[in-house]
Order: sequence, then C-alpha cells, then structure tokens
Amino acid sequence: MYKLVLASSSPRRIDILTMLGYSFSVRPSDCDETVPETFSARQTVETLSKRKAAAVKREKGEIILGSDTVVTLDGKILGKPHTEKEAREMLSFLSGKTHRVYTGVTVISDSATETKSDFASVTFKNLSEKDISDYISTGECFGKAGGYAVQGIGERLVEKTEGDFYTIVGLPAVLTKKMLSEIISE
Repeated sequence: MYKLVLASSSPRRIDILTMLGYSFSVRPSDCDETVPETFSARQTVETLSKRKAAAVKREKGEIILGSDTVVTLDGKILGKPHTEKEAREMLSFLSGKTHRVYTGVTVISDSATETKSDFASVTFKNLSEKDISDYISTGECFGKAGGYAVQGIGERLVEKTEGDFYTIVGLPAVLTKKMLSEIISE
C-alpha cells in the first residue's frame, strides 16, 4: 500500500488531488525558490517542483508529490504579486492577451524520481482600470501566480482557456493521475 504525501499546503492542490480520488497527507516543503533568470518557464516549474518534493523528508514506501506553477507572457515569467502595485502591473500586462500557465509535477518514490510539466493557455478580456481595481480589492490576487485565480473571482477576467483547466489552477489533473498511476502500479 502506498502512502502519498503532497509537498504543498495549497488549498487548490489539495482540492484537485482529493477530486482525483487520492488519499494523502500534507507535508509542505520549505525550500529556496530562486532559479536563474535564464530559465524558461518549463525549466522553472520542473526545477522548483523537483526541489519542493525533494525538500520533504520521505519515509520508505512514501510517494512525495511536488508542484510549481508560473504564468508567462512574452518571455516574462510572472510570479505572485506582493503589493497592490505589482498586482495592478501584472493584470494590466495580461489584459487583452493570451498567456501560458506552466505547472511542473515531480513524483518521488522508493524506485524513481520523475518530473514532467504541462501548460495551458489563458486569454484575458480587455480589462478596464475599474475591472483591475475591483478585482484587486477582493484580495484574491495575492499569493497567485500572475495575480489571479481562474477558479475563483478571477474567472471574470478570463475570455477563454485552452488545455487542462487544472494546470492553470496549480496541478494538472491528467498528467498527475498518469504519473501517479505509473508509480502506484509498480
């Protein structure tokens, strides 16, 4: 019997893993999340998901699942805004454009370490200053890559999405299920 451990306290990742039907415990990782500025979005999420998973103390028989998500547009990686000014800049930058959201997933077991990533595209509506101010006033923008939550109030900002919706939320459902089923069936 496997013991799955999620290396994150993200409520969104907890919800997705629960929705997928897994029993798991939560053991958030604490690691350095800096990467070279030359890294692509894919390199960033794969490196950080692996680093997060590896930072969790693993007992024999446990499977550790780590994940990381970034938003990217025009070669620029957007992290999580810490101030209202940063959130306003990010949302203004994304307004009326299509950007990509990359999420990396790492699974560490007794027999292997595997890291993969997925991306999905998000097209924002043309946002007015009022749209942006109203959204920032909800506080939802903080702690979210790109300054929005597609599964929350931020859905109002979005015109369309393409790809696995859960990749945008923070844990690609299809990829995660495939990676875990390969390890669990060993």
